[in-house]
Amino acid sequence: MDFTAHGAVPRPVPVFDDTTPAVVNLDPALLGALRRAAADAAFGFFVNGGWRSPEYQEHLFRQAVAKYGSPAEAARWVATPGTSAHVSGDAVDVWPPDARAWLAEHGGRYGLCQIYRNEPWHYELRPEAVDQGCPPLYPDPSQDPRMRR
Repeated sequence: MDFTAHGAVPRPVPVFDDTTPAVVNLDPALLGALRRAAADAAFGFFVNGGWRSPEYQEHLFRQAVAKYGSPAEAARWVATPGTSAHVSGDAVDVWPPDARAWLAEHGGRYGLCQIYRNEPWHYELRPEAVDQGCPPLYPDPSQDPRMRR
């Protein structure tokens, strides 16, 4: 099944793409902050994961269970559809590594924060970070209290 309409990103796309569902269905505030950051950086920012439908997120979670052997281990890498910030459009996976490194250093000025230590590509909008800096990283998604809903 082709999950592109459900948020799959077969190849990274520019953050300024206006046709790919994974980008255009991001929360407008997150997308705006990401695009402002990308405009200020000296190189291209790409999205290789963004908004996802619940069906696609379930597919990814099932793949992770098969790969890691259990739902508990899979949860360290992939959230369920009911807890994923990707399903609500509140998370974006950034490519390439240079863009990630730039966001790690400058993202807080835009409210863009890495959330998980084991996922340097995963960013979410934290508007308070503009004044207060980004919050401490969770070791992985299984340690995020939002994942226990």
